[in-house]
Amino acid sequence: MIGLLWLIPALPFASALILALLGSRLSKRRAAIIGVGSIGVSLVITILVAIGFLHTPPAGNAYTQFLWTWIDVGGFRPQIGLYLDSLSLLMLLVVTFVGFLIHVYSAEFMIDDDGYSRFFAYMNLFVASMLTLLLGNNLLLLYLGWEGVGLCSYLLIGFWYRDPANGRAAQKAFILTRIGDTAMMLGLFLLFTRLGTLGIQDLMQRASAQWPSGSSYAVVAAFLLLGGAVGKSAQLPLQVWLPDAMAGPTPVSALLHAATMVTAGVYLIARTHVLFSLAPAAQLAVAVVGACTLLLAGFSALTQHDIKRILAYSTISQIGYMFLALGVGAWQAALFHFMTHAFFKALLFLGAGVIINALNEEHSIFRMGGLRKELPVAFWTFLIAGCSLAGLPFITAGFFSKDLIIWDAGSAQNGHPALWLAGIIGALLTALYTFRMIFRVFFGPLGIPVTKRPGFRMTMPLVVLGFLSIVGGYLKQPLFGFLGSALPSTVEIQTGGLTEIWSEVIAGLIFLVGLYFAYLFHLQKRNLADVLVANPIGRMLHQWWFADWGFDWMYDKVFVQPFIWATQINKGDFVDAFYTGIAWLTQVFYRGLSDTETGRVRWYAASVAAGSVVFIAVVLLK
Repeated sequence: MIGLLWLIPALPFASALILALLGSRLSKRRAAIIGVGSIGVSLVITILVAIGFLHTPPAGNAYTQFLWTWIDVGGFRPQIGLYLDSLSLLMLLVVTFVGFLIHVYSAEFMIDDDGYSRFFAYMNLFVASMLTLLLGNNLLLLYLGWEGVGLCSYLLIGFWYRDPANGRAAQKAFILTRIGDTAMMLGLFLLFTRLGTLGIQDLMQRASAQWPSGSSYAVVAAFLLLGGAVGKSAQLPLQVWLPDAMAGPTPVSALLHAATMVTAGVYLIARTHVLFSLAPAAQLAVAVVGACTLLLAGFSALTQHDIKRILAYSTISQIGYMFLALGVGAWQAALFHFMTHAFFKALLFLGAGVIINALNEEHSIFRMGGLRKELPVAFWTFLIAGCSLAGLPFITAGFFSKDLIIWDAGSAQNGHPALWLAGIIGALLTALYTFRMIFRVFFGPLGIPVTKRPGFRMTMPLVVLGFLSIVGGYLKQPLFGFLGSALPSTVEIQTGGLTEIWSEVIAGLIFLVGLYFAYLFHLQKRNLADVLVANPIGRMLHQWWFADWGFDWMYDKVFVQPFIWATQINKGDFVDAFYTGIAWLTQVFYRGLSDTETGRVRWYAASVAAGSVVFIAVVLLK
């Protein structure tokens, strides 16, 4: 069955093409069958491939499938080839499974939208691009999938394009991620020119053989790849696009955050971990970026009103935890948190979609309230996902994966107490903003009345993801054993450091502290939350964090406005004058020729005769 590997990305690509070409002629039912069914079949094939991979492991615990040679120029022969090992297989399973549940949910959520077929065409292309990224056996094919998810994010964020704000959000995401993509492209050029290949496995082997630890080439290449990862995964300093990406439909947000684009950077660093191990400075930068991002995003989440923007900042923060783990060499812990995060973050967004849909497109948590009895399934599943996100001790999946990262951040050989402290503070912030959201939405007096309730196709994914948000944490040991062939299996622990159990105890206490203060300020004495922002310092901090620490303002002042100023000064330069002159001459000739169009046959005949005379004269004189 492993030979069917190529079908996993091919089916979503084919369905996206069919929906794009024939979507306007298809009924919504048929569009849903094609859109959802193709992802479902890809999931089935992925499961069969996984069974075959585990039952009869290929040589070297990796399988390569060459389809055809892509380019053959001057010895440069990249192939359309697929590479499957335990790392890519784990990612495939998560992407196809979570993606399938989101597609099932979308079939009901988007049923009243005029762009139903177009929506599934974009979504399937999104999934297909992510699968290509995961399976590419060379960095060029990986980059093709990388750009594919960037394109699809633009299409889906701006899906409701009639609203100019949505178009601006899509453009912002596209431009900012292009900055990171440019850095990544330069990294690929450097790797190819110095090592002579873009095949990922060959590249890692040659890098280990030719570059010593700390090599300037390894450091520069790793930093350039980190630039690409920072852009795609919305980490500092390119994180500002993700909150605005909430302009798209809620299922898009779920797919974007849980299983596709923002996890691409995590996969890239994990896949090229050998290169980052040769560049300690770049690997430290990964940890610092992750630690700073998870804190900044956590503070921003505390101030947001829009339920989807709270979850967006939560994603930025949780991806920061994954970067923190990658930076200290806890490769498997990062992938463990990726898996659990996919479950509970998809559930949170889908639950938010149910709430928004039920309240006639209301997004503000301060206009909601009392929904635990009105939407019981949404309440219990959202509560489970929120507890997993915040890290309810020893029960939820998020506790086991996130707290493992926190411990590794302080106790791993590349760890540091400051990184551990950042993880702990991040856990406190997570508990605060998560239960702030839960208490405001589901408790207290009833806010906006419910006007619409979810059907089976929207409810079933919530229940499945709720179950996985609990039991997923108990897959730690099997998962680590499974990933051992693709990623380093152990983290070197510093002697005399904090033990894992004590780190978990402290994290559990931090969870309770965050829960208590969220209960105090947002359920028991809600007026206290207003008191905190009533004084000048509290108001300033609230506005600062609400505006994403002023990053948008800074980029506008440093980059956008100077560029506009320069274009205003330069708009009348000689180059523009040259092209303006060509346009003016064209208009003059047009007006002159248009005057000859009189409609009088005698003038046309005379003109033809005169032209003939001139032509004959030129020929004779020559």
